Formats: sequence, C-alpha cells, structure tokens
Amino acid sequence: MPQEDPVLDVTVPVFNEEKDLEPNVRRLHTHLRDGFPYPFRITVADNASTDRTPAIAARLTGDLPEVVSLRLPEKGRGRALRAAWSGSRAPVLAYVDVDLSTGLTALLPLVAPLISGHSDLAIGTRLAPGARVVRGTKREVVSRCYNALLRCTLAVGFSDAQCGFKAVRRETAERLLPLVRDGEWFFDTELLVLAERAGLRIHEVPVDWVDDPDSSVDILATALADLRGIVRMRRTLSRRRPRPVVR
Repeated sequence: MPQEDPVLDVTVPVFNEEKDLEPNVRRLHTHLRDGFPYPFRITVADNASTDRTPAIAARLTGDLPEVVSLRLPEKGRGRALRAAWSGSRAPVLAYVDVDLSTGLTALLPLVAPLISGHSDLAIGTRLAPGARVVRGTKREVVSRCYNALLRCTLAVGFSDAQCGFKAVRRETAERLLPLVRDGEWFFDTELLVLAERAGLRIHEVPVDWVDDPDSSVDILATALADLRGIVRMRRTLSRRRPRPVVR
C-alpha cells in the first residue's frame, strides 16, 4: 500500500551522533506512530559526520518506512535545516535535537496550530510559565542572558530563541529561508527575528526540558557566533524595515 504524503516532516540534524542517533530516532518514530494523528516523516540530516552516523542513518531508513536521510558536505545546524526544509513538500516542517532533551509530549501542541493555520511558526520555550527545566547553572545563566540581550538589542517578543524544538508552515519557510544568512546556531534566532518583523504569528509552547550532560556544543564559541549575528542583524534591520508578509 503506498504511503500517504506526510503532513509533518521532522528534521533531526546530526553530526557524529553514532551513540544517540538510533535509539532516539526510534523513540521519536514510536511516539509519532502511536500518538500523532497525521501522516509524518522523519528526516535525518547528517552534517558531514566522520563516525558511523551515516551507516546508522542508512539502516534506519531501511528499517522504518517513515524515515529518510540526507547527507551534507558541511557542518552547521542551519545548513541542515535549510536543506531538509527546502526539499520537503510537507505542509508543516519541524526539527528536534537528536538528544531529545525536550519532552515529546509537547510535539503535538507545537504543530497543531500550524496544521490548523492559526499560527505561522511555533517554538518550544524553556523560559515561559509552565516550562519544567533541569539543567546546570551555567547553561541556565547563558540562556537567560542571551534571550535578555535579544530583547534589549532587537526588541524581540518571543521568549526562547535557542530551544531545539521548532516548527514552521512550509509556505512561511519558503518566504523566510532566502532571507536567512546564517548556516549554524544563529539560524534559529535570525529566522524568528525576521518572522516577527514581518508580522507573522509565533506560537509558544512551554516544554519539559532536561539538559544533556554529554552535549558537544561549545558554549563559548556558540555565544560569540550569536553575538556576531546580533550585531549583523542590528545593522541590517537599521537600514531597512521588512515589509509584512501578505497572506
């Protein structure tokens, strides 16, 4: 029997994730298969991994009909999302971090307003009332300072730019992706700032989030890159005022 076209396409960006990839993609697949009321697809976007990640991704695509994979020649979460989202025809596009730090019970509340057409983008937030977060003091301080900096410098209204748990309607992605310049960690922030400046509707979902102690993210390097992105966007936005997106 031919598969139905997916309503939701969930991208999982990975770089050298041979330990977490298989168990967590299978866990995500089980959650969607058993509790998601629409056809779905999971896209593993491999950012030039040098370990066994590509082989594991290939095995998953063979075992699970709803899983596909693509391989990119360069690192960068933004590049992975741009490639996966640009190549998908699903009405709703999402992504989750491979460590599944965000509780999957928030996935349906995240994407439901996009499926119904109520909202244009949706983000998981660890900083809104109702969120339950377990993480170290250092990461907590960095996250709160970064989002406070965004409010001060770019006057954003959303509460959490960096939670790896987001979704967007495909037509919204098609309008915004050509405008996003960053290909790494600042991709999320840039996408959201552009969306907000264009008058798009951003839905927020408080999430349960547990820090991954084995995360390979370099906090200092990421913070510096984010600061450079903020400076660039301030300059860009001061020169032009984005036109609201016409629906």
